[in-house]
Amino acid sequence: MRVELSEVTLDVEVTGEGPAVLLVHGFPDSHHLWRHQVPALEAAGYQVVTPTLRGFGASDRPDGGPEAYHPGKHVGDLLELLDRLEIEQAHVVGHDWGSGIVQGLAQTVPDRVRSLTILSVGHFAAIRDAGWEQKQRSWYMLLFQHAGLAESWLTHDDHANLRGMLAEHPDAEAVLEPLRAPGALTAALNIYRSGVPAEVQFAPALPLPPLPAPVPVLGVWSTGDRFLTEESMADTAKHVAGPWRYERVEDAGHWLQLDQPERLNALLLDHLAQHTN
Repeated sequence: MRVELSEVTLDVEVTGEGPAVLLVHGFPDSHHLWRHQVPALEAAGYQVVTPTLRGFGASDRPDGGPEAYHPGKHVGDLLELLDRLEIEQAHVVGHDWGSGIVQGLAQTVPDRVRSLTILSVGHFAAIRDAGWEQKQRSWYMLLFQHAGLAESWLTHDDHANLRGMLAEHPDAEAVLEPLRAPGALTAALNIYRSGVPAEVQFAPALPLPPLPAPVPVLGVWSTGDRFLTEESMADTAKHVAGPWRYERVEDAGHWLQLDQPERLNALLLDHLAQHTN
């Protein structure tokens, strides 16, 4: 379904009845990323809301440069979406950039978040402080800052370098296809350009707000993730004011919800059940 918000129209899937669960994808995905989680959550008695973020998939790509894709804009879209669907409170789950966005949602309106699950990407301070190995794994974030250069490098030779970055993605070809549309790749990259500008990526310890109490947080990292270290997720514990739980998933890459759907579904259902009144 198409949901018209004040600034953009989003492609959104809404299924099931019961307590709401909001699933938020990251780069360079769409709501189809969650196709193995939606049926399991619906069967367990939840209403499942899976939006495609602005700039991705079939959702709008607004003009205005990187500032139109700031994580704060995404937080605003999600909050407005919950309002349009008359959802007062939701369990919120995010992967990759979606993790960063739902953390921002929890920090902005903690009373609207029943529980928080962050996949692959931990608290930004934990990623920043995770040491040299994490900085090496994050090399592409610096590349992505350079408009034009990044697009040229990623699309060269029929997107060979982007294919390389997506080598472990089970849906690599399906994800790549919509990025061929004019302006689509730039729109997707703009979240990096607005959310983690070069001057702050490797900055000294700037104060960053913790994930607020009383929101309970589940952090999940997969052993085959070549973009994030385990430390960057496990040390998120230092930046959580409420209850914290950490789980690792074996034999899965960065897109763990596709590689190990049954394992992730079990973790999600257990976490949600503990925090559903």
